[in-house]
Amino acid sequence: MTRTVGSERTAAMARAASIAIETVTGTQWPVRLAEDLRDLDATWQESAEVCADVAWQARAAGNSALVLLAPGDVTGPGPGSGPVVSRTYRHLYLSALRYDFRCRSIESLQNQVPLSVLNADPYSWALYAFARLGQSRSDGLAVMEQVLATAADHPKTLHVLLHGVWLGGLVPGRADTLLALVDRLPDGGDGDPIAQFRKASALRALGRYPQAHAAVERALERLPPGHLAVHADLVREHTLITASYDLAQLAHQRRKPNPQ
Repeated sequence: MTRTVGSERTAAMARAASIAIETVTGTQWPVRLAEDLRDLDATWQESAEVCADVAWQARAAGNSALVLLAPGDVTGPGPGSGPVVSRTYRHLYLSALRYDFRCRSIESLQNQVPLSVLNADPYSWALYAFARLGQSRSDGLAVMEQVLATAADHPKTLHVLLHGVWLGGLVPGRADTLLALVDRLPDGGDGDPIAQFRKASALRALGRYPQAHAAVERALERLPPGHLAVHADLVREHTLITASYDLAQLAHQRRKPNPQ
């Protein structure tokens, strides 16, 4: 196994991700990525960072990990695959389910993974929390707290939790929890368009419309070119903030006493 360090290691991880993204229309990209991460002896954090991005790109290319991998790759990979390869397949498959909002499928598969495996992989625990939170199950908050206690504010892990709380419209204290999670990101998520999108949603729910507008406008400014689906989500949120503000103003006007 190769243990590079510092900028050399970062570059090696970037190369592995780049190769996978360049080949996502083929059938062997999950195998090649798993082998590359195995050769680099990737940590769970490095695997999460690479797999989350590659799974998204593969889905966008119409060749999701769900097409090329099987549920058994999550619950019981074949003999001799090794922990890094098994974890890579788990991260890819569960991330693809997350992007499709298939919360029950994630939960069902995770329930079949040994606890010893999950306990060594906070990112998989975060995906389990996402599945619970995305179904508006309040017990997902306890799983989230467990992840926060072990993941050391790892950004990709925080984003999984943010996604789950955002999706779970009936989660108790949803808006305040979203804001607290965004604050844990580097620089409070200021340069992160997805974080600002989640923040705008929370501020809208709290009736803090000027701050919500400012957050979604920051998200639009920081979103890289070419992310059309995300841009559409941001524009939709901008519209929702404006509509919510207009309704609040109308309700306020109706409550005013008529002059005599």
